[in-house]
Amino acid sequence: MNIQEYVVADRGDGPYALTAGPDGALWFTLVHSGGIGRLVPGEEPATHRLDPACGPTIITTGPDGALWFTEYQAHRIGRITTDGTVSEFAPPTPDCGPFGIAAGPDGALWFTQTAADRIGRITTDGRVTEFALPVAGAFPSAITAGADGGMWFTLNQANAIGRIGMDGAIALHPLPTEAAAPVGICAGQDGSLWFVEIAAGQVGRITTDGRVTEFALPDRAARPHAITPGPDGEQWFTEWGGNRVGSITVDGVIQVHDLPTAGSEPHGIALGPDGALWAALETGALARITR
Repeated sequence: MNIQEYVVADRGDGPYALTAGPDGALWFTLVHSGGIGRLVPGEEPATHRLDPACGPTIITTGPDGALWFTEYQAHRIGRITTDGTVSEFAPPTPDCGPFGIAAGPDGALWFTQTAADRIGRITTDGRVTEFALPVAGAFPSAITAGADGGMWFTLNQANAIGRIGMDGAIALHPLPTEAAAPVGICAGQDGSLWFVEIAAGQVGRITTDGRVTEFALPDRAARPHAITPGPDGEQWFTEWGGNRVGSITVDGVIQVHDLPTAGSEPHGIALGPDGALWAALETGALARITR
């Protein structure tokens, strides 16, 4: 395992989440200082400063070729073009706490509202529609597009995985492990959805017809946080409490790897435009991971 670190910010300034941009660069959020960063390996990182209190959180590439991100503290959805032009949109529900965001199969972006128990949809010209969840205090967190044409999301406090169709119909699937607190979720390369359970120290798999399987990590106190498909047919995840990254095969075989810097607190993880895996570290670095 080869892990290289690239310093992109001050220690303690994140980054928090990252994504492959349409311009061949990595784009990332600086949640503490309020910035959107850009990195091309071998070049100096660039930072686009926002309101320091806006709390940019999850970032993704939109269908319009721009980067879209949630502003958890400012309760807005942000958009930044590859040349640095920023637009911001406020959902109809105030103080909604947007967190996860992902492009949908309908050409719009879908996002979670942790404080409002809603799923939001925003078109690329900024029009927002909201859908109320059938449960209160659910804390919807990460969201991703599934192979079945729906959007799948984690309900951190309701201990369930949810699905919303393009028509707004919502279905919830409770998890077998109590108080597992699912966070990150991704579409797996086997057609299922894969997610991490931060409180239970497990990785979960749910088929599109709702069947759940859970796999225990070697360290149940590892606090897995984010998960993404890897270049090798496996799903890769971060261990916030374990200072590690790990992988899991579709058969449930898990491997974990220590990060070189102590106290890295890895959060986001994504496949980069260079075909390598990248993780966002609280130390102010991005880690490039190859086998």
